[in-house]
Amino acid sequence: MFSRQFLLVSSLAAAPLTAGVCVHSAEAAPRDKAFFQSVAGSWNGPGEIVAGKYKGTKFTCSLTGKAIDGSGAGVKLDGTCRVGVFQQPMSAEITQSGGSYSGKFLDGAAGKGLDVTSGTVNDGTVVLGLNRQKLNGAMIARVSDSKSMNVTISVKVGEQMVPVIGVTLKRADVDPIAVGSIQ
Repeated sequence: MFSRQFLLVSSLAAAPLTAGVCVHSAEAAPRDKAFFQSVAGSWNGPGEIVAGKYKGTKFTCSLTGKAIDGSGAGVKLDGTCRVGVFQQPMSAEITQSGGSYSGKFLDGAAGKGLDVTSGTVNDGTVVLGLNRQKLNGAMIARVSDSKSMNVTISVKVGEQMVPVIGVTLKRADVDPIAVGSIQ
């Protein structure tokens, strides 16, 4: 149904809501938890593969993230990404593990997915390292306001990082109509 490359690319597209982060100080933990809480909820939006064999392929994702309970930071994600009439289930779980994060997209690098290997959260932006066998990459997810998030996913080719995926997500669980009382 889907090629292995599309599954990998779709997993990368789902990465914004499942950002793993490396904590560098005691002050970072509350900031990281607040970031994960800010991306919890339902998100929808288009994306496009901008480089490589599948350049020009457009897709749409519908994702729901839930911040993990407890004192640690992290998120659990479920949803789908779609190309035409074909859908691919997406799932991920990222949890705080000591001063860092661990987790996987789909079934992790040991299966058909990805592992999170490093990352940081600063000013509404998460930057994280991703790995699958010989593939090393990075994802930047920027939450510009409470209703939108932009994601760029790049892979390392030689010594350069080459952007391969761009995704624009809008919050799906926000009522666009302001409701007030009539006096």
